[in-house]
Amino acid sequence: MSKSILKDKSFDLAIKIVKVYKILSTEKREFVMSKQLLRSGTSVGANIREAKNAESTNDFIHKLGIAQKECDETLYWLELLFVTGFLEDNNYRTVTNDANQILKIIKSTILTLKQKKLITHIS
Repeated sequence: MSKSILKDKSFDLAIKIVKVYKILSTEKREFVMSKQLLRSGTSVGANIREAKNAESTNDFIHKLGIAQKECDETLYWLELLFVTGFLEDNNYRTVTNDANQILKIIKSTILTLKQKKLITHIS
């Protein structure tokens, strides 16, 4: 069975997001933005897993595109929670760094696949 860095990193991100959500909801008593963060942050990995079962290259790219959007939304909620004082600097930097790494991998994967499709189409 092959190892998927993207699958592993997105699962680790989801775990960190759940832990941050627990802190935000229990200690900070913040429920609205933290729930949005929980939804988008755990959705990244779920969409990456869905992409693994794609029916075609186009479907794979589409599902990764959704993961990309969810990852970017996660970064938005992290930043908003940090700027408004709900999220501590250490948690913000750690989770943001992880989400940015995942976002870069997703973007690179999509770009590579689109370029391969274009080359195949031209040939």
